[in-house]
Amino acid sequence: MPIPQRRSFETETHTIFRESVRKFFAAELDLDRWEAERIVDKAFWRKAGAAGLLCPTVDEAYGGPGLDFSFNAIITEELSYCGSSASLPLQSDIIADYLVHIGSEAQRRSYLPGMVDGSIIAAIAMTEPGAGSDLQAIRTTAVRDGADFLINGSKTFISSGQNCDFVIVAAKTDPSLGAKGVSLFIVDDGMDGFKRGRKLDKIGQHSADTSELFFADVRVPASAMLGPEGRGFASIMNLLPQERLSQAIMGQAGAQRAFDEAVRFARDRKAFGKTVIDFQHTRFTLADIAAKLQVGWAHLDWAITRHVAGELSTVEASAAKLWHTESQWDIVDAALQIHGGAGYMNEYPIARLWRDARVQRIYGGTSEILKLVVGRAI
Repeated sequence: MPIPQRRSFETETHTIFRESVRKFFAAELDLDRWEAERIVDKAFWRKAGAAGLLCPTVDEAYGGPGLDFSFNAIITEELSYCGSSASLPLQSDIIADYLVHIGSEAQRRSYLPGMVDGSIIAAIAMTEPGAGSDLQAIRTTAVRDGADFLINGSKTFISSGQNCDFVIVAAKTDPSLGAKGVSLFIVDDGMDGFKRGRKLDKIGQHSADTSELFFADVRVPASAMLGPEGRGFASIMNLLPQERLSQAIMGQAGAQRAFDEAVRFARDRKAFGKTVIDFQHTRFTLADIAAKLQVGWAHLDWAITRHVAGELSTVEASAAKLWHTESQWDIVDAALQIHGGAGYMNEYPIARLWRDARVQRIYGGTSEILKLVVGRAI
């Protein structure tokens, strides 16, 4: 079965919107080609923008429709259910909010319209070779030089790193202040000293181009600073609830698709004179997954409703990301097991769903970090 319809947060408008999103992805996703090429072509981004599937929460003043996050949720659910790792949620659910909430008026007008129509692809560069979850440990610096800043350092595991037209860079403007010395800067494609490294060879999510980025005396004007100086870390923390909720949504939708693939296979495949689904162990496994999915959708609806109302806390969002991504991994692994040897073959969708799910427990806050966040609040 597909994603449940008419959920608790959905109106008739949502239902119509979901159907249009589903039709668009059915017509335009080219998963096999993107997997082989290890990148989503820019033409797809422009089509997604023209269809109104990018940055739904951006205000009409900047070219967006001015909707609430529940519409983002529908797009992210449907994309993840299709088994695509295209970076639309990164653009719409995460990066756009940096411009909306802490960007200057000039920055909003310069970047948001293009992010909405798909002519501009954005990336955000935090992780470094020696600094992942511990953002305070970053070594990239931004040193003031007259009216400008000179950015030096390297970043890795950057989604949309090859495709991006600009990147938000976390750098230390005052290394002596730790987290309070982190600032954010916008670096445009083509700036002197800004270079892209390898398109990284990942276990999964092959169509999501992920790259190394290098900054060698990249000169940016002070107006390229995103938000106040020294408030970069605080801004990142303030915007975490939506980021982690988005990842929880991906986890739930991906788990649903894995379950549906397992049911389809078990009904078709025969062993010992009967279909695989007729074995009690298979039915019990599927029943357990179905129960988890039922609980998961109810919880997700609760979280989306709270977030739209401005009430979802960082702790609640962290718990949601933890539960849904851990559940996703358990479910896709069990679904692959039901496929038997066929599950290990790339010709079956479950293989991609399985390998793509693994990183969900790592990026955006590892499960271990999320347990620390939730544990500290107890």
